[in-house]
Amino acid sequence: MAGRYRARAVESNYWKPGDDYIKDIIEAIKDIVADGDFVTVSEKAVSTALGNIIDEKTVEPSSLARFIAKYWMRIVWPYILGPLCRLRWKTIQFLRSYPAEEGSRHKQLAMEQSGFMQALMFGSEGAIDGSNLPYSYVALPLDNAKEIACQLREKIMSKLGKNVSVVIVDTDKTYTIMGFHFTPRPKPLKGIHSIGGFLAYVAGRSLKLKKRATPLAVAGSSMSVEEAIEIAKLANRKRGSGAGKTVWDMTQNFDVGLNDVTWEMLRSVKHRPIVIIRAKTQMKQ
Repeated sequence: MAGRYRARAVESNYWKPGDDYIKDIIEAIKDIVADGDFVTVSEKAVSTALGNIIDEKTVEPSSLARFIAKYWMRIVWPYILGPLCRLRWKTIQFLRSYPAEEGSRHKQLAMEQSGFMQALMFGSEGAIDGSNLPYSYVALPLDNAKEIACQLREKIMSKLGKNVSVVIVDTDKTYTIMGFHFTPRPKPLKGIHSIGGFLAYVAGRSLKLKKRATPLAVAGSSMSVEEAIEIAKLANRKRGSGAGKTVWDMTQNFDVGLNDVTWEMLRSVKHRPIVIIRAKTQMKQ
């Protein structure tokens, strides 16, 4: 199915809380987009622009959160689950020195937002993500992805006169087995099952199941779940990772401490939160 489409990443400003991301998207795509295109947008970029972020320095960790950070993350993940899930050696090394204080705050927030099973993930717990965010901020998942997709589509139609479909996408993986789609993250597109928290991740990775990025909402198209997942996969591959795939990658790339990345540093990196996907048949018309 991927061979049916061409994807083009579109660079934009780095969106801070309060930025008019819809205006920025329209400006970025106005000379590119065409009728029938899929305009895909990163959930985290939208969540950041909407101010759907939390400073984890304000979170008070419980004794359970401290236990998870100090023992579960430093022992179970790097020595048992990490190898089972075929994590990168670099990631396993980071997990062996998982930060106890910052990590316990992160685990506490994950439990409060998404529950215990999500807190046992090694990253992106409950779709909470700190990569490409400064200091100790993390972005929360969108509660109203469908509403946002519909609003963006309407704005594109009214401002540019283009009949497009809008897809909100997250990098967290959806796994597929015999036509059954599941993901560890909450609130995926209808037809993708959010089950098991960290167990879904371990099952998907250890069994080498087909894994692709996760679509959260679609506006303007009645595409199947399978097609939406393929669109999300293409968008994720084309978009790139901005300042880094993980918080650890980001801090290494900037050569600073865990909470020392600034808004200015992030603005200095090319960001491509928008990917336009077009059917090859449409290109020949």
